[in-house]
Amino acid sequence: MNDHPVGNYYDQCAGREWERLDRHRMEFLVTRKVLMEFLPDQSLQIADIGGGPGRYSIYLTSLGHQITLVDLSKAEMEIARERADEASLQIQQMLQANALDLSGLSDEQFDAVLLMGPLYHLQEGSDRQRAVREAMRILKPGGLLFAAFITLFAPFRDYSAADPEAVFAERTSWLKMLEDGRNFGEGFPGAYFSHPNEILPLMESCDLETLKMIGVEGVAAGHEDNINRLQGEILEFWVDLIYRLGSDQACWGASDHLLYVGRKPVCSIGRVLK
Repeated sequence: MNDHPVGNYYDQCAGREWERLDRHRMEFLVTRKVLMEFLPDQSLQIADIGGGPGRYSIYLTSLGHQITLVDLSKAEMEIARERADEASLQIQQMLQANALDLSGLSDEQFDAVLLMGPLYHLQEGSDRQRAVREAMRILKPGGLLFAAFITLFAPFRDYSAADPEAVFAERTSWLKMLEDGRNFGEGFPGAYFSHPNEILPLMESCDLETLKMIGVEGVAAGHEDNINRLQGEILEFWVDLIYRLGSDQACWGASDHLLYVGRKPVCSIGRVLK
């Protein structure tokens, strides 16, 4: 049994994350579009921190990048290995580790870092900042950081459709979550839901230069059944439309997930002063 509650949770439902992105295709396709917008067309060293079953690791490997996949869950990484084998690909390195302690990775080792998972399993602001700073430590100067957040409004949107009576029955806890962002249940351990207004201050406090933030489901969040059936030009149109709408700050709260893109400065203030 995994001794970390989040790692144990994902060990117990290891296949669910891979399947989740089949049910939420727009999240995957828009995120992929953002990655391609910012990643240069050359082989890069990329760390996928909290990458789970390897959806993005495998995609980026297929493009010729050298990927280090890091996750708390050994079972999730086994799925990543199996899926990569099925695609006749090999993820360069897999490491079971916590996003708060990436001591197994060297300073300034990577051209880009994906932090798409850990930040919504850290309830303390100091821990979220620590995870970002660890990602910054292993990132080369001028490198790119991609970080995902679940919005504060996502659980309310889900339960309004699936089980509104449950919200009423536990309304004291739900209203407290609206104030502090902390999940009170055991179904998604250690969960933290971010208000869109808190993300840029967090990331910029870690010395990142903000390049973009986007709601990756946009207005389609919670209404994806018909979009999931689309193919070809119609699907491409909707990916482009959701990308456009999700880039509008007014639509950030409409998404379940927000994706932040930032760049590590080539020189920190401390280095300049020296």
